[in-house]
Amino acid sequence: MSDPAQPLRDLQPQHDYFIGIDSDGCAFDSMEIKHKECFAPNTIKFWDLQPVSKYAREAAEFVNLYSKWRGINRWPALVMVFDLLRERDDVIRRSVSIPQAESLRAFIDQDTFPHSNDGLKAYMAEHPGDPELERGMAWTTAVNDAVADMVHGVPPFPFVRESLDTLAGKADMIVVSATPCAALVSEWNEHDIAKYVKAIAGQEMGKKAVHLKLAAAGRYPPERILMIGDAPGDRRAAKANDALFYPINPGDEERSWERFINEAKDRFLNGTYAGDYEASLNAEFETHLPDTPPWKR
Repeated sequence: MSDPAQPLRDLQPQHDYFIGIDSDGCAFDSMEIKHKECFAPNTIKFWDLQPVSKYAREAAEFVNLYSKWRGINRWPALVMVFDLLRERDDVIRRSVSIPQAESLRAFIDQDTFPHSNDGLKAYMAEHPGDPELERGMAWTTAVNDAVADMVHGVPPFPFVRESLDTLAGKADMIVVSATPCAALVSEWNEHDIAKYVKAIAGQEMGKKAVHLKLAAAGRYPPERILMIGDAPGDRRAAKANDALFYPINPGDEERSWERFINEAKDRFLNGTYAGDYEASLNAEFETHLPDTPPWKR
């Protein structure tokens, strides 16, 4: 079987600096529409959550948009939604059966197959006839179909295009995302910004930390590797590779990109980004990412 991540292994440096850029919610203002109009409705539909649809939507939006888990892979996010629902008093009082998701947890816990549609398909071949996995495949396929049908015409955040254009002759850039590759390629080409990046890495190529490792580790000094993202997972991917991290603050994305092009970009290129400056940005980032859902506060 061919390695989907081979394009990352094959990249060769053309500049002295490397930048990985997350897509959904970071470069594009697409997180809200994807999760509210595509993920949440299909989660309610396919997992029989109609009796608690209000609470299911609240849990899904908290996990995927408004918490420190923002941006995690769809499978652990789905299981987390189930867990939040199962312990919520409003749901318990309605005597609704929430999936335990034991088969999905086993798929998440293994590391042989990627946490993607293709990875689930391969995993199912080794675990045939599992109704929960079959339901999971129907759900994730429906989500992707909804995204393809619904999400278009959503432009990059202001200052994204300008940032990419300014860096084009100074840094090698790639997309680093947990979104399926096909959706990423479509979005980046639709808005004519794919031309700025050397590769578009999605969930089929592994986790974000793997993307950075394959594309940048050992090819650039760590202080010349920067990950731009809007979620803690993006920061963890950077730190796993001893790279720097620039946060796009959820709810304040435009100002984050304006600060990047006017200030942080030059600090990265002139070697004054690491240290107190990066720490101050991360401290501000933390204030946008609670770990307690609103119904527990």
